[in-house]
Amino acid sequence: MPILRIEQSIPDYAGWKAMFDKDPEDRKGSGVRRYTVFRSPADERYVLIDLEFGTTQEAEGFLKKLEAFWAGPGKAVHQNPRGRIVEIVDTKEV
Repeated sequence: MPILRIEQSIPDYAGWKAMFDKDPEDRKGSGVRRYTVFRSPADERYVLIDLEFGTTQEAEGFLKKLEAFWAGPGKAVHQNPRGRIVEIVDTKEV
């Protein structure tokens, strides 16, 4: 299952979360099946988001949408965002 992992600094979590919840890129319509938001306990202005997709092509297409958003209106709530497509190759409960 392809995952688009996004890492970024944000100026304000509440402002970022409000924008995230508005979903300007249409996550569901773009193939996102599930997302998880992580925040660093050491720096509450640093977030990671995992977006799970059914195909790598969907993940690549959504990353392109995000890059356009980050270069435009997203500049107000994102600082140095990075996206990378990864796949789980091993997991085990211990």
